[in-house]
Amino acid sequence: MKKRNRLLSSSQQSKLFKSETLSPHKNRHIPILSLLALTGIFITGIVLATSEPSSTTSQTQAVTLPNMPTESESSASATQSVIPLSVQSVETETTSIDTAIIEEAETEQKDITLDESSEIERLHLSQPTPVVETEVSSIIDATSPQDVTANDASNGEMSWQEVEVKSGDNLSLIFPRAGLGARDVYNVAQTAGEDAKALLNLRPGQIVRFGTVTDSEQKLVLKQLQLQLNPMKTLTLTATEQGFETEVVERELDKQRQLVAGEIQSSLFVDGQKAGMSDRLIMEMAHIFGWDVDFALDLRKGDSFKVIYNENFLDGEKVADGEILAAEFTNRGNTFRAIRFTDSNGESRFYTPNGDSMRKAFTRTPVPISRISSGFNPNRKHPVLQTNRPHRGVDYAAPTGTPILATGDGKVDFVGTKGGYGRTVVLSHGGRYTTLFAHMSSYKKGIRVGQRVRQGEVIGYIGMSGLATGPHLHYEFRVDGVHKNPLTVTLPKAEPIPSQYLAQFKTTAQPLIASLDNIQVPTLALRQD
Repeated sequence: MKKRNRLLSSSQQSKLFKSETLSPHKNRHIPILSLLALTGIFITGIVLATSEPSSTTSQTQAVTLPNMPTESESSASATQSVIPLSVQSVETETTSIDTAIIEEAETEQKDITLDESSEIERLHLSQPTPVVETEVSSIIDATSPQDVTANDASNGEMSWQEVEVKSGDNLSLIFPRAGLGARDVYNVAQTAGEDAKALLNLRPGQIVRFGTVTDSEQKLVLKQLQLQLNPMKTLTLTATEQGFETEVVERELDKQRQLVAGEIQSSLFVDGQKAGMSDRLIMEMAHIFGWDVDFALDLRKGDSFKVIYNENFLDGEKVADGEILAAEFTNRGNTFRAIRFTDSNGESRFYTPNGDSMRKAFTRTPVPISRISSGFNPNRKHPVLQTNRPHRGVDYAAPTGTPILATGDGKVDFVGTKGGYGRTVVLSHGGRYTTLFAHMSSYKKGIRVGQRVRQGEVIGYIGMSGLATGPHLHYEFRVDGVHKNPLTVTLPKAEPIPSQYLAQFKTTAQPLIASLDNIQVPTLALRQD
């Protein structure tokens, strides 16, 4: 059975694969349409070209000027000859142009001609053009009052603001409060010098002052920073091209001389305070006479003291006690006097009225205010071990944390734990002499082997480390390695005042000695301005 395509008839299937060509009469309209299209394009172009006759004429109008070369005239006439041709062609193709429009165009031509005439004449005479005037005006605008005002602001006086340091504050927290950024913090932190380290160890209550100016972008620029170290000293940082420069400015103090006197009835501290002395003055007096008087062992009721010192005033208010100028102490009937003298190098020391040094090579006691709990005893029974063991030193009982002072200038030979001594420091003094300090609770921060120490410098703090029944200091004094009793050993003397200063010293000492002679010894202080 033959299958047939049911979708298309046989006649349609045959036409599907035939290529029929178009008859010639169907293609006759194509050239006609093309000719009409080209004609339309041509006419449209002519209309567009002649739609604004006034502007076209104004651009090609001939210009007749005096003193112009003939070449310019010929070029202008040639241009003028072109214009009528184009106008005539437009008139033949389009409708007639309104006479009023032509007259208006001719009026505009005359105005434009005059403008172009003045422009060409200015060029011909090499005169400045308006463009140059514009450039000059732009230069003048560059120095307009607005910029001057900005410069004045940047070069103006500094404005100051104060910020109080709070607990936990540092530079990164304080600067934003003053309107400054991280870059300012970095620049200040990079400032070198020991003085600038105070900025990295701020204390609550300190005042930081910022001196700033405002730049052209209305931003604060740090010019100066001030930190008050104490009522007398202020750290100042000033901005320079190389960074910040540091300077410590110290205010001049008003010094007023005071005289106090007292008698020992209870203790040096209690009676000294009754006389009107501060704790610092009492400690300084004990240190001055510490070479001759053992205040832990030799002090007796009825002993007396006299002190002449300065009080420092700032803006009419007392800020601190100053230095002791002269002092007298009577112990068991023996009177000792000390006069302060400062040499040309700024070194201050105390001397007797004859010029002998009050300062011995060693002081008698490393803890001026204390009591002796155990003396030098070669046959003592140890309180902890309960065995006979020589006690080759002196024990000074005092509260835990009481400062321990070096008894002489020297070098640190040992720092660390030493058996039953506990925390111990050993100092050597010129080879022959060594001193040992034991049972400390802690060492002075930073102390190390090989470090130099001065007489009276703190080296540690009293405790009860090692074999100890209570807080105290065990102190030993050795001469050529042999233990000596620190309370009775003969101490070497220091050098007297240099001969070149002797006359100056006696001139300074005479009025101070006279003042000491005139002071009476009551139980309350006497003051004299």
